[in-house]
Parts: sequence; structure tokens; C-alpha cells
Amino acid sequence: MVRLVSWVWGVLGGRVRWRVLWLTHATFMVGVTGLVRDPDGRVLVLRHRLWQEGRQWGFPTGFAKRGETFEGTVEREVFEETGLRVRTGRLLRVRSGFGLRAEVAYEAALIGGTLRIDPLEILEARWVTPDDLPEGLQAAHRELLIPRTPSQTTD
Repeated sequence: MVRLVSWVWGVLGGRVRWRVLWLTHATFMVGVTGLVRDPDGRVLVLRHRLWQEGRQWGFPTGFAKRGETFEGTVEREVFEETGLRVRTGRLLRVRSGFGLRAEVAYEAALIGGTLRIDPLEILEARWVTPDDLPEGLQAAHRELLIPRTPSQTTD
């Protein structure tokens, strides 16, 4: 039986194999977060309109679109939510959980733009030092500020 399955798999073309894999494996939504720093070392925090009351503060966050790199997601989301341009840097964290959702976080450096929030998603934006984070900042986002070695970037 194993030989038959192996033979059939070998005969199938790439598109058919891809479709079989897609149908038989979990499909994840990927949430992407950007820890944005300005030249003075301050971090950008946003009060998100659609997040749970009392836990609305966090870093720029959004979902990756099909075919988009995670680095591109950070840059797009920051621009959409704040009007700021950033350059994505080091990967900070990759983790799964929350059902069929994976989370990815990157550092990002401010490179330009003028701060203007998207009022549909964001209530307020602030540049703060890491010791002056607002109450209600997501714990998972606060953890991104803890220095880690490269081997600790995945949870």
C-alpha cells in the first residue's frame, strides 16, 4: 500500500500535489506585529479601536494578505494605521496558538512619514520610552521589549 501511495504521489503533477496538501492541512491566518522605534529609541504604541476594553494598547498589528511577505505586512500595516514609513528589521518572535492563527513579530525602524492615525482602527498613537508604556498594553507586546538571544526568537 505504501508503495502504491508513493508511486501515485510521484506521478501527480505539482499543482495537484499542492492542492492535496492544501486540502489536508490546516490553513492559518497570520497576525503580524511591528515593534517600531524612532531614532531616539522610543517605541510607537497605538490604542486600537477594535480591541478589548482595558487591553487596547499595543504595537501596530494586522493580518498578512495572501502572497504578502511578513516584512511587507509590517510596513503596510504601520503605514495604513499611522501614515508612517518603516523598514522591517530583525524577527523577534514566531508562535502558534489561538486556533488556526500564527503570530509573527518584527522590529521596525522609522524612516519617514507624518503621524496621522486611521480613525476606523486607531483611537490614539504615542511615542513612548520602554519604561513609560501605557496601562493596558498587551502582555504579548510588552514581552517583545525583553532582550532575547537569536535562539530565543521562537516560542
